Amino acid sequence: QVQLVESGGGLVQPGGSLRLSCAASGFTFSTYAMSWVRQAPGKGLEWVSDINGGGGSTYYTDSVKGRFTISRDNAKNTVYLQMSSLRPEDTAVYYCATGRTLKGYWGQGTQVTVSS
Repeated sequence: QVQLVESGGGLVQPGGSLRLSCAASGFTFSTYAMSWVRQAPGKGLEWVSDINGGGGSTYYTDSVKGRFTISRDNAKNTVYLQMSSLRPEDTAVYYCATGRTLKGYWGQGTQVTVSS
């Protein structure tokens, strides 16, 4: 009954911004680290960002540092990914996941397309 539902993806021009949301249910959200992972067309999975349960510690892959911000609202059981200065190479399906490994739960993903 664990459920993760991503939203907020879409088509955006280079340099634009999007905010992704992941609504969680079926587990004690605040005790889990949460991650954003993406898969670009024809590419493997890339760990984009993660955040600890309390929200005080974050990780970003080098390619998104300074452009993306992960956050969470434990009262709303939601984790966010604010994406700015988007580039075509950010085009991917973005997934949220529990924990910091591939063995957690995953959402269905949301498509982000950065194109003119």
